[in-house]
Amino acid sequence: MSDESPARKAKPVLLSGGNPQIPKGDGEVPVQAYIAAMPGWKSQAGSRLDALVTRTVPGVRKAVKWNSPFYGADGQEGWFLSFHVYTSYIKVAFFRGALLTPLPPVSSKSGDTRYFHIHEHDRLDEAQLEEWVRQASRLPGERM
Repeated sequence: MSDESPARKAKPVLLSGGNPQIPKGDGEVPVQAYIAAMPGWKSQAGSRLDALVTRTVPGVRKAVKWNSPFYGADGQEGWFLSFHVYTSYIKVAFFRGALLTPLPPVSSKSGDTRYFHIHEHDRLDEAQLEEWVRQASRLPGERM
């Protein structure tokens, strides 16, 4: 019999910038493990972001890959959105963001990808974020 209760299980390792190291996997469980392991204010922000995507895209597919949650539209291959923890912000990646209107504010070295950063004291325009998620989910997903 193991004396390792859930409370005694080791917390996930935080990588550079505080990004949780979560084993890759498909579905809700690994994504929620990632969100729970996000440090400080970022966990609540990650939970709000996950809830926004879930309510905006019925049947959204979820996975953790490369220590980041990924979201894909049901019935489509590929992924439309991911996010990653950095020291002072969360980077939300729209893989076909160059096709969104208006453009998410941060450019990428990848031609199609655009980013949106969430900082601790930001007042999020959730309506705009929801609209980007809606638009992104209707575009062909990025295969990874």
